[in-house]
Amino acid sequence: MMPTEDLYGPLLNVIEFLGTFAFAISGIRHAAAKRFDWFGGFVCGVAVAIGGGTLRDLLLGVTPFWMTSSIYLVCTFMAQVFVIVFARSLKRLDNTWFFFDTLGLALFTVAGLQKTLDCGYPFWVAIIMGTMTGSAGGVIRDVLLNNVPVIFQKEIYAMASIIGGAAYWGLVEWGCDMTLSVIIAFFLVVIIRILAVKYHISLPVLQGEELDDTTQHKQDKQ
Repeated sequence: MMPTEDLYGPLLNVIEFLGTFAFAISGIRHAAAKRFDWFGGFVCGVAVAIGGGTLRDLLLGVTPFWMTSSIYLVCTFMAQVFVIVFARSLKRLDNTWFFFDTLGLALFTVAGLQKTLDCGYPFWVAIIMGTMTGSAGGVIRDVLLNNVPVIFQKEIYAMASIIGGAAYWGLVEWGCDMTLSVIIAFFLVVIIRILAVKYHISLPVLQGEELDDTTQHKQDKQ
């Protein structure tokens, strides 16, 4: 089990499961859009659900969290079954999945922060690991699907994790209770993510030389 569970309690354990479920569905739905088979869909679901946490644990030198509890693989399997059975109804639930995905992002960000601090690393490392826990799974998914990762384009996703982690750091440095700092950081990530999507807030796009169609085609073939 993850060490942050003592901080969050049963309610946030439920949110963690729902966030994992939503992350897995995100990967499986993207795989379905690319016409992957069932196994390919499961792999993409796992990539989103456990990819970020796995990278974090490997860098921290600890046993990856999913090797100590089967709930994450079971959750991904349940998400796969759900997508197969209710494929035609999922489009109407986009807002619901976005909400759970946002909760999952916030919870996994804070979980990554706290686990890194528990391992004795400084706060700046914890912020990086928290961001990785929340968003790296989506990057792995997009690479598997041969897409440009969403976090490198328009949506404020990883930046929400970074801001939440920085706020957590600042609150602790100012002597704020750690539990209260966790709660504030959690809701800050949620609020930033929701407002960014609702009001179409994004980071400025890098300006550079436009590639013509011939040049772009050559680069895509390399």
